[in-house]
Amino acid sequence: MRSFSLLLGLSIACGSALAQSPQSQTDWNAPFPPHKVMDNLYFVGTAQLGSFLVVTPAGDILINSDFETTVPFLEKNVESLGFKFTDIKILLGSHAHGDHMEGDALVKKLTGATVMAMEQDVPALRNMRPGGKEHPIDRVLHDGDTVTLGGTTLTAHLTPGHTKGCTSWGLDVREDGKNYHALIVCSFGVNDGYVLVGNKDYPQIASDYVATFAKARALPVDVFLGSHGFFYGLDEKYAALKNRKPGEANPFVDHAGYLAHIATQEKRFQTMLDAQRQTSH
Repeated sequence: MRSFSLLLGLSIACGSALAQSPQSQTDWNAPFPPHKVMDNLYFVGTAQLGSFLVVTPAGDILINSDFETTVPFLEKNVESLGFKFTDIKILLGSHAHGDHMEGDALVKKLTGATVMAMEQDVPALRNMRPGGKEHPIDRVLHDGDTVTLGGTTLTAHLTPGHTKGCTSWGLDVREDGKNYHALIVCSFGVNDGYVLVGNKDYPQIASDYVATFAKARALPVDVFLGSHGFFYGLDEKYAALKNRKPGEANPFVDHAGYLAHIATQEKRFQTMLDAQRQTSH
């Protein structure tokens, strides 16, 4: 696990810069092998964007539709795992940025899925209208709400700051007779250009970040995932998963890496906050 933490630190450092790059400079839809993470939880996203499929006997749940242009890649990944894209019954999202939820309308059109979103992100989502399409929201969620389908329950954890309604999704999974709690992290990061002091559109942004870091540390996270693969060292962990020998631990079980990610993002936040406070004075 120490090696994973070191690799994760490098991945976070590189990915943090990448996340701030303009869309035109990043191939957001670069392919990445879809794979089983654990139990009924699968990665179906791209090299840059974290999308996940929860498979149940009553249909499936997709977390993050990503850009509208990403949807065909998600469909291909789902189908390549042996599942039907049209079996998606519920669509969830991490936060109201285009690289995570712009494709909601298209996914709903293709699958008829029920689209759910955290209350605080609803206004921003309503303004997200690719090609003029209305953004569908069938159920408004609140902190601690649960979403259940086919015997699997996901819990919506409000972790605001990155957006007002930033939502980290938790669920229980099993492997080799053991129970694990998985968390698909929304984002604990601050983007370049974020206004943390005197933000008229989001006055409580700094206090929300502080509360989120404390809340995140208290969550019982075993399986660490996220809305971007670099959050949790996707490349390295997938490679370890492919080379995993019988009896070896699942590389996605990484509580230490989760805490390291929080610490890295909190330090970046504090540095930016201190600099803006100094400038404002």
